[in-house]
Amino acid sequence: MKKLLLVGTNTEKAPYPVPPLGICLIASFLKHSYDIRIYDGMFDEGKSLGSLIRSFNPDFIGFSIRNVDNMVPERPVYYVENVFRNFIEPARKHTGVPFILGGTAFTMFPREIMELTGAEYGVTGEGEETMEALLHRLASGLEPTGIQGVWTRKGLSREHQGDGLELNVGPHSEIDLNLDFKPYTERGVYSIQTKRGCALRCVYCSYPLIEGRHYRLRTPESVVNEISDAVQRLGENVTFEFVDSTFNEPRGHAEAICRELIRRKIRVRLRTMGVNPRNTGKELFGLMKEAGFVQIDVTPDSASLTVIKNLRKGFTLEDIRRTAILIKEYDLPSMWFFLFGGPGENRKTFNETLAFIHDHVNPEDLVYLAAGLRIYPGTPLHGIALKEGCITPETGLLNPSLFYFSKESNQSDLKRWIMDACKEQANLLPSWEASPPAEMMKEAVMLRESAGLREPMFRSLLRIRKEWRKNGRL
Repeated sequence: MKKLLLVGTNTEKAPYPVPPLGICLIASFLKHSYDIRIYDGMFDEGKSLGSLIRSFNPDFIGFSIRNVDNMVPERPVYYVENVFRNFIEPARKHTGVPFILGGTAFTMFPREIMELTGAEYGVTGEGEETMEALLHRLASGLEPTGIQGVWTRKGLSREHQGDGLELNVGPHSEIDLNLDFKPYTERGVYSIQTKRGCALRCVYCSYPLIEGRHYRLRTPESVVNEISDAVQRLGENVTFEFVDSTFNEPRGHAEAICRELIRRKIRVRLRTMGVNPRNTGKELFGLMKEAGFVQIDVTPDSASLTVIKNLRKGFTLEDIRRTAILIKEYDLPSMWFFLFGGPGENRKTFNETLAFIHDHVNPEDLVYLAAGLRIYPGTPLHGIALKEGCITPETGLLNPSLFYFSKESNQSDLKRWIMDACKEQANLLPSWEASPPAEMMKEAVMLRESAGLREPMFRSLLRIRKEWRKNGRL
């Protein structure tokens, strides 16, 4: 049996460490055909990778590259060169076997990252079936021609189409069986996917390019089986996070998952990213509360009708207001995310969003304010930036990271407006301060232990943040 080593290269721990879901899904999918080991670089950061390569002696090594950068133009962190320096280059000193790249960052910039790293092969989009086909060809001594989504040093084999695996057929991730999950239990989460694909049309988003524009849904039974199996192995002291691009799309899917959790009386802590205001209602939030949700992330991006339309968000101001009212009614701790600088953004539209936050968002909830929209190739925003002359067809988008700013709200203006707003309202957090100081985190942990708090960490940090402001420490 051929040996496959899968390497998770993500080491970013802010706001919390995220386990490498993608390579765990590939490992579970291929485990009957290959002898597989996973190296998770989150905490070891490449230190023991060389010794593992020597002891395991793999026939192939796959590297997952999750993020290009931190998407914070004020304090940019570029990850891809770190991946090359800390993982790929050191690994090459220990073996000459084929290197296969994959992950979200690689899917967005395959040609550039292939050239940077010198890897032999790459996989864009979903990895399970493509990786299986590629490895079969390589193990048979054949060239991987005609396989959808495969890159070689010569270029693309066949274009990645976006829609792939039938999700109710493949196995789930079994994260804790594929790697040591213990380091994630303190601050991390157990990641769960309930679907792939996104039918929304947000101008800046890369999800439809990566996963396709059509929803492929897992059954509620399959999702809850995965949670139930993990609970039996790990116990109930685990937080599960739904990592879909948007949790409550399409309408009814999230509700069905909650009903299945309730029906089977599975008591766990749940959180989710990407609650879209369009499909919120009493039924959704009532079911989420009963199912065990302890935190949600709400992502309207703006509360200005002009900007909402220009971003093609697909919801209305009334949808956002209704969502805020229901969050308070059902007492669901929430992090709100607003993204300034999109097409049509100006001081008036900025103030409209601030007014909404002041009037409707719970002061105990955290509001994340970011400026600038990352330009990814192939997105509608890429076309807008070209049309407005912000970039040219020859402009490289990988590094340095490029961001779109409306002509009426440049980067320096937005930063000043955001900083002024944060001085007035304690629960507002600029994106460049998203990582809390070590001392603040230490105090938050001590507070949680002494008071026996089970609230989301962001609320504990917000308590400390408010105290620091009161005492002039912030």
